[in-house]
Amino acid sequence: MPHSTAADVYDLRIVVIGAGMGGLGTALAFAKKGFKNISVYETASNLGFVGAGIQMPPNVMRVLDRLGVAAEIEAEATDVQATSIRQGSTNEELAHVSMPDIREKYGHPHLTGHRSNLAGSLYNGCLKESAITFHFSTSLVNITSFSPKPTLVFQNRTKDEEFTIECDILLSADGIKSPTRSLLLKSSHGLTQTEEEDTGQAAYRIMLTREQLSPFPGLISLLDSNTVVRWVGERRHIIAYPVSNHNIYNISTAHPDTNFASATSATYTTRGSKSQMLSVFETFCPLVQDMLNLVPDGEVCEWKLRIHRPLPTWVHGSVALVGDACHATLPHLSQGAAMAIEDGAVLAEVVSRIPNDRINDGETVGKALKVYELLRKPHCTALVDLATHSGRVLHLGEGKAKEERDKAFKDNGKSGSVPDKWASPDVQKMIYANDCVKEARERFDELFAGSVGVMSNKEYYRGQKGAKGTDHAGTRTQNLYQLEI
Repeated sequence: MPHSTAADVYDLRIVVIGAGMGGLGTALAFAKKGFKNISVYETASNLGFVGAGIQMPPNVMRVLDRLGVAAEIEAEATDVQATSIRQGSTNEELAHVSMPDIREKYGHPHLTGHRSNLAGSLYNGCLKESAITFHFSTSLVNITSFSPKPTLVFQNRTKDEEFTIECDILLSADGIKSPTRSLLLKSSHGLTQTEEEDTGQAAYRIMLTREQLSPFPGLISLLDSNTVVRWVGERRHIIAYPVSNHNIYNISTAHPDTNFASATSATYTTRGSKSQMLSVFETFCPLVQDMLNLVPDGEVCEWKLRIHRPLPTWVHGSVALVGDACHATLPHLSQGAAMAIEDGAVLAEVVSRIPNDRINDGETVGKALKVYELLRKPHCTALVDLATHSGRVLHLGEGKAKEERDKAFKDNGKSGSVPDKWASPDVQKMIYANDCVKEARERFDELFAGSVGVMSNKEYYRGQKGAKGTDHAGTRTQNLYQLEI
């Protein structure tokens, strides 16, 4: 990139690292906001989208609608109307929570779809924006300056050569194994260890076609429904739902990690064994056995589920982390991709509010990025913790705690609460009603005036209780923690 000649904030040179959900969403959010110079660097040689299903709740559909891609996504997605939580061993329904009014309540639907549809729609949106340039087969090697202008060293894998660029702001959405995070924490806090944390859990991700399911009327009925089904058992569960215009049934599991336990920390996926997969769920009901038996031999893939410890900061100088790079989560709340896409939308909003006469001042840019952290970190931390808590509740073994859980399930959410927090109306209200961009607009001036250094979460909560009836971030996050307890 040439030396900055920015005349106003929209001329700032924005670099995004990573072209996953968070990176694509961030680039598109900046382009839609009017920024003119956005470069996306991606290690892969192309965006051959793969993966399994994904849930897109109303809070992220609100953002995707603003980005102009919601209609394309919804055309192939399933509009979820209910969830059925079942005992894995018997298929007995523990709870049936109807959700027919999600769109009416929150202005947007709760969808399930194929990851390739979400990522492809975001990428197509980016390709329509002349402000966005993609650089594939390019990996970050080093960051030699974080402020006032980040200086980045990349390696072009095709030419096998390194090159250096300068930008005004670096936004890194490079995932759970984020090289940027390691460099940032070393520079800001002298940390040399990665902050990744083992969860002891792994996941199989499976997609079955209508043709595969056709001999099984019970499975076809699930494919034709608008219902998310979760089968729960001790230390494991399965969640499943239709995607791709009800032509594919997406299945994802969570179970004890045995295959990765002795592997290196760099290993996150492996070719799985069908017989081992069947043994993990051997106590589950015949319907689940029929489903898992349909997976072709040699097509079983297993993912290690990892998170990382809460970071001391997401921002250093003119560099900020996005998505899994700063708040990787277990999937039990279905908010991982949603949070990453929301991050990008909030970043575009707060950066756009940097005063034009201060756009070349590193301290001012850093303060604006701190506003993003203050808005997002308490909220995302609460959701990460709540997902972990929900997994513990879902995986209870026999005993009094499970009996109490199952008793609460039978209420079917009529009391406003469900042990499976993904399906719990009180949690849904707090997450789905949250308009992250609106909050950024309303609170920027206040937070920008005070965004010096890094507040602890407790300090943030104490300062953001707000007036009775308000929905400030601190109050909402406090309530989420109360729900977890």
